[in-house]
Amino acid sequence: MSLILVQNAALGSENSLSSENHILLVMDGDAKDAFPYAKLLETKLKRSKSALKDLNKTPVTIELPHGGIASVVVLDNSLNVFQKHTLLRKAIKPLIAEQPEQLAICVFGSEAARKANACAAYYVAAVNAAELPSRKKEHQHEPLKAIHIYGWQEDHNYAFTNARVAGNTLCRQLTRLPPNELTPTLYREKIKTLASEYGWDWEAFDMPTLKTMGAGAFYAVGQGSEPQDAAIVHLTYQPEKATKHIALVGKGICFDTGGHNLKPAKYMHGMHEDMNGSAVALGILAAATLQKLPVKLDCWLAIAQNHISPAAYKQNDVVKALNGMTIEIIHTDAEGRMVLADTLTLASRKKPDAMLDFATLTGSMQTALADRMSGIIANRPELACMAVGAGAAAGERIVAFPYDDDYDSDLDSDIADIKQCTLEGGGDHIHAARFLGKFIENDIAWLHTDLSSYNRKDGLGAVQSDINGFGVGFGLEMLKRLME
Repeated sequence: MSLILVQNAALGSENSLSSENHILLVMDGDAKDAFPYAKLLETKLKRSKSALKDLNKTPVTIELPHGGIASVVVLDNSLNVFQKHTLLRKAIKPLIAEQPEQLAICVFGSEAARKANACAAYYVAAVNAAELPSRKKEHQHEPLKAIHIYGWQEDHNYAFTNARVAGNTLCRQLTRLPPNELTPTLYREKIKTLASEYGWDWEAFDMPTLKTMGAGAFYAVGQGSEPQDAAIVHLTYQPEKATKHIALVGKGICFDTGGHNLKPAKYMHGMHEDMNGSAVALGILAAATLQKLPVKLDCWLAIAQNHISPAAYKQNDVVKALNGMTIEIIHTDAEGRMVLADTLTLASRKKPDAMLDFATLTGSMQTALADRMSGIIANRPELACMAVGAGAAAGERIVAFPYDDDYDSDLDSDIADIKQCTLEGGGDHIHAARFLGKFIENDIAWLHTDLSSYNRKDGLGAVQSDINGFGVGFGLEMLKRLME
């Protein structure tokens, strides 16, 4: 999506807005400024027996004399980034629903409030105007061509915001594709095209290569599919003045049947979205490239499907991972940690300063948090603290879980070095992290993100689509903090 951005430092008046048919009016908590259409708003609030201060909970729309529509919201100073994004999403929804060619954003209040609110409103408007895949016969999408901002001028012209929008949109577009349009073969082709467009180095470790290397954990999952087109794809972004080296790792299961431990229909529906972790990693990589961040990024994507077939791995199999550890298979639907195990080993052998992985990994994380937040687990306490702060700053809420070694006893095996999981469930999100940590070499600082909030009906935070791209903004913020 290519937007024309027009910035006007003068606050919008009713006269100057007469050519605007879709207007977002954003005020800070004090709301002392005179603002356009104040009389119309006063009449509507009086009719609904509410007050201006109530708009920091529920935005309202007003019909304008010239036939346009305005949405009005108050962003109180006590609100955090997530709350502001949520209110802006609700305020922008009726405007974007009409698929306007242009949108006006008017910000009022203190200088600090206008700066922050202009950036936030621009992000929410742009990310929700992006087109997502649809296979409806009558689907029509009229692109938003221009955003006019009144009340604040930003020197950087929102380039960083546009990069985040592009990363989030890429993540959502990939995740939404139906599984017949995103098999491992097709996904790898798309990734190779992206690598060419963005200037990334690209290589793929296919199934024969992985077998020869001894990546038995990944191979066990990939062997059940026909064709055997699973692969670990490695992308590299390396600017000349890179100050840090970070690895991004993403789970890319294009469809998850559960394998021999077959999922029931209710839980198999939507499993084409099990590649979302890889889409998040790609979104972060794309946004960081567009922002020209001075950091070397190695991006490792574990691309496979978890199918049922005579060749598929099964309970009680014992396989040997790339790092030499043997794994007893307990449940074939715990395939994500299997493909990630060898991928993390490969990533850690490059000795990055830190590793961030993203995966729709466990049902127990969603049981713990539902679909409003995502959980992280780190092998360094300071990394976990950094992640919670980064999530708050990005408007993508993060909760930290423990990484204590006494959970390891639950994964003791009588026949192999480690069990893949337990049948009892319980704290499987912690068991999964303890399992994955065994495959990281060179004692690398590592943060694991279990994306329990990647899909929420009617949106989450800034984004109104069910698949919300959670993790791209958080991941970008993590990169910036790690670079410091």
